[in-house]
Amino acid sequence: MSHMTVSEEADRYFQELGFALSQIDRNMIERMVETLKGAYERESTVYICGNGGSAATASHIVCDFNKGISIHHDKKFHFTCLNDNMAMIMAISNDICYEDVFLVQAEGRVAKGDVLIGISGSGNSENVIRIAEYFNKKDNTVIGLTGYDGGILKRMSDIPVHVPVNDMQKAEDAHMSILHLCAQIIARDLGHPMC
Repeated sequence: MSHMTVSEEADRYFQELGFALSQIDRNMIERMVETLKGAYERESTVYICGNGGSAATASHIVCDFNKGISIHHDKKFHFTCLNDNMAMIMAISNDICYEDVFLVQAEGRVAKGDVLIGISGSGNSENVIRIAEYFNKKDNTVIGLTGYDGGILKRMSDIPVHVPVNDMQKAEDAHMSILHLCAQIIARDLGHPMC
């Protein structure tokens, strides 16, 4: 059985990632950008969450919006990452259930006009589904970043940003690229491109 070289593996990985990126619906990205700009204008909160690698992506992009873009403007973005407070996550997991770690943090705090970005490679993460359902019931916008077939989250998102790839790492790569793209576009539109 022959094995590919590292160079050949790299070529295949990047080709597959590039193809997945090419398949993303650009209209959904445009709607995502406009939704985030609208939240900025209203000074609404953008909640974001995910598990595992998606949690790291959520935490990362909060930094890019709350510092990277906002540092140059008097008006600031209000991004809140629901997977950043480990004490809160452990308390809810221990006392209630892990499936409610995001929902409990949002209940009674979400205002009209607030936005949720839910990140789930499979689209079936129960804790992301539960907070998305909460936003749906309150008529707040849900942006869903998914991979694979999109799962439940794709179907329940107002703005489904789906990466059609059956590979968790490539889905996560694509989600970070989408969020970075949105950040760069919005920073430019606000008059101060990101460094």
